[in-house]
Amino acid sequence: MVDQSRLWDARTAAEYDTPGEGMFAPEVLGPTAATLAGLAAGGSALELAIGTGRVAIALHEAGVAVTGIELSEAMIARLREKVDATEIPVVAGDMTTARAGEGYSLVYLVFNTISNLLTQEEQVECFRNAARHLAPGGCFVIELMVPDLRSLTPGTGGTLEHSEPGYLLVDTYDTLRQVLVSHHVRFDPEVDGSREASIGRTPQRYIWPAELDLMAQLAGFTLESRWADWDRAEFTAESGSHVSVYRLPTLDR
Repeated sequence: MVDQSRLWDARTAAEYDTPGEGMFAPEVLGPTAATLAGLAAGGSALELAIGTGRVAIALHEAGVAVTGIELSEAMIARLREKVDATEIPVVAGDMTTARAGEGYSLVYLVFNTISNLLTQEEQVECFRNAARHLAPGGCFVIELMVPDLRSLTPGTGGTLEHSEPGYLLVDTYDTLRQVLVSHHVRFDPEVDGSREASIGRTPQRYIWPAELDLMAQLAGFTLESRWADWDRAEFTAESGSHVSVYRLPTLDR
């Protein structure tokens, strides 16, 4: 069993934020926060695996009361450098079991983070924990990639996802267990020698959309919407990711 708290250590937390770029670019965060604020509908929100607060801070600034659950103490410490506990309270713990109250209008889990849970059982428990926190009629939103197994050539088990001077990203697949491991290789491009390279690995259990929908049903949710991105583009067979909105029944049903 992988200790996820060790993967998300102080070094990772320090390097995680890229203000104004990548995941932190306004064109990414703006639609994310706007969509989540609309789904919160004036109520409070809970972010599972809140990390360093990338989305939570933007949502808080949009006027939504946000609480978080986070396993990594290092990520919480980085969040606390930006906002204090009176603005965004955080419960330290696992997103499958930790409790942060109840009655939320919205629970959300972004950027493939449910895949950090490496078994189907844990992923189902994540749905059930989300349901425990929600008020009747509340919704659970998940942002998740669609596995691109079509990119695997016959006889190979991996793909080169990104290459730039000083960095390579290689993904390897165990298709029997639905486990993808991202290998982050960093090196000095000016030095000729493999001893100068370092490598970090992050395992994930990928989930097909239909499997995700079944997990939701087991926890009492129904699928309300599915988009290709936070701008609500149409989800198609060619989409590389999706934003899925699941809703609990209301009391009068």
